[in-house]
Amino acid sequence: MRRAGLGEGGPGHYVASGYSVHEEENEQLREGLRAKVGALKSLSIEIGTEVRVQNQLLSDMDSDFDSTGGLLGATIGRVKRLSRGSQTKLLCYMLLFCFFVFFVLYWFMKLR
Repeated sequence: MRRAGLGEGGPGHYVASGYSVHEEENEQLREGLRAKVGALKSLSIEIGTEVRVQNQLLSDMDSDFDSTGGLLGATIGRVKRLSRGSQTKLLCYMLLFCFFVFFVLYWFMKLR
């Protein structure tokens, strides 16, 4: 009687030459898997870095909007002060000027 693994070629038995072929194939598959895992790891690191950069940009934009809102609020406050006083003629000229500028910009963009 022969023992399994000592040269028999049946299913579940290792033949010396067949064993090396399977071992080489497993090693190639393992290397391919290792490369894919490395690519996924580097991709996830890049995504994490990009998310941090985008979050930083968004927080910077929020602070810019806050400062713009402060500037806009101050300007509206000045316009209200002008309207309370006797300078209604100046306010009227300022509003006409604004309408003129918006009209010119609209006309310029329409020609493009």
